[in-house]
Amino acid sequence: MFTGIVEEVGTIKKIGNGFLVIQGNKILSGTQLGDSIAVNGVCLTVVKIEKNEFTVDVMNETLNRSNLAMLSCSSHVNLERAMSAEGRFGGHFVSGHIDGTGRISKIQKDGNAIWFYIECDSSILNLIIEKGSVAIDGISLTVAKVSESDFAVSVIPHTAQNTIIKEKKSGDSVNLVNDLIGKYVQKLLNISSSEKKDSALEQKLSLWLKDES
Repeated sequence: MFTGIVEEVGTIKKIGNGFLVIQGNKILSGTQLGDSIAVNGVCLTVVKIEKNEFTVDVMNETLNRSNLAMLSCSSHVNLERAMSAEGRFGGHFVSGHIDGTGRISKIQKDGNAIWFYIECDSSILNLIIEKGSVAIDGISLTVAKVSESDFAVSVIPHTAQNTIIKEKKSGDSVNLVNDLIGKYVQKLLNISSSEKKDSALEQKLSLWLKDES
């Protein structure tokens, strides 16, 4: 489990068949084989540790659901160690299990902040609410706007300076993780987006029939 508070920006040193070698410094403090590290928000297991570098295995399922397949040697990545019981919980609960990717449709400067507008699949967008939380490339952010096709976040200077979001451009792909609470509620209630629409339609029809009578 992670918090979405990025600890360090690492650098991809090697990409192999099913593994990544990543350079980092702070992230390796106290890290042992088998530990989890979020790489651009993706929970990966450390299988090898060397001086200032660590290796993680990456399976096809992960590559298919995230933007890790787009990385190249020298790419920068957001890094976060799994949360500890002793640490401050500054972000929100982030599983590290990517729900899918989104596309940055617009970047807009606003004083000292930067707006990022992100388009994504409806299955992800349906669980995003205004003032709720979302993890973008492993960064815990507050949703400021939501429309039928996208959502927007406003990024403060500290976050921009200490993560890879400052390197992003319009059209870039980002990893997205929805807030766990919304996913569990949807599952427990067994409500899909189509069922929501049908329910709303039934309510409108019921009111119309009542007015007609």
